[in-house]
Amino acid sequence: MTKTFSSLSDLASAFGKSIDDTANKQANADQSLVYSTSEGRINQTKSTVAPTPSDGFARVRRETKGRKGKGVVTITGLGLDSNGLKELAKKLKKNCGTGGSVVGEVIEVQGDKREEIKAVLEKNGFKVKFIGG
Repeated sequence: MTKTFSSLSDLASAFGKSIDDTANKQANADQSLVYSTSEGRINQTKSTVAPTPSDGFARVRRETKGRKGKGVVTITGLGLDSNGLKELAKKLKKNCGTGGSVVGEVIEVQGDKREEIKAVLEKNGFKVKFIGG
């Protein structure tokens, strides 16, 4: 009376279900897998992250925490993609005459150049709010 099942597909067929083996393999594929002996090289699809939507205000804040006392101005809430953020950061750094970088969706500009940054952002059509002290 007891029947042994050798695989999950046997068990599923006993309950009247069918399992698509290829869909199951794709769903359980390890994301860090780059080569398989049965399939060869595995091409990973790059996911593009959509920027978080903006409420119309660019938030400008001066930070020193975790930077050994060095002042950095961070700009958030722009709602631009990564290429747009890099272009805007390039304009800001050139106008302020300082260095900086883009980290995630945040533009960081070295030094306390909030007024110059506000002028450039307003010229590019953003409303600016100063956050913090």
